[in-house]
Amino acid sequence: MGNQSLMETLDAKSVIADLGKGSEFQGKLTFEGAVRIDGRFHGEIFSEGILIIGETAQVKAEINVASVVVQGQLVGNVKAASCIELHSTCHLVGNLYSPCLYVQKGAVFEGNSVMDPRPPERRTPPPIHQ
Repeated sequence: MGNQSLMETLDAKSVIADLGKGSEFQGKLTFEGAVRIDGRFHGEIFSEGILIIGETAQVKAEINVASVVVQGQLVGNVKAASCIELHSTCHLVGNLYSPCLYVQKGAVFEGNSVMDPRPPERRTPPPIHQ
């Protein structure tokens, strides 16, 4: 990936599904490829692909994907085998587990991050002290 954002590497045809602005979904989401959420989502998300949480999104979920781009609101823990990107418009409350973390100036992140090159499912997260 280098210095290039995941958003710069994707084109419009790469995104196979879009939960648009004004839509709402609750449940378990699994997919292949790339999916964008611009509406409200509550539940669990699993994929070996790329998840994009758009600027208008309000997501409350436990997430386990290859890569995630957060531009909107997210409450929940994120495990990403490849990379997590927090853009300037994001507000994330939760813990992050990934070997790569990219945070733009202006992003709000409340939680802990663990950067470990081993796949997320093979590690035990540290205890959370509050």
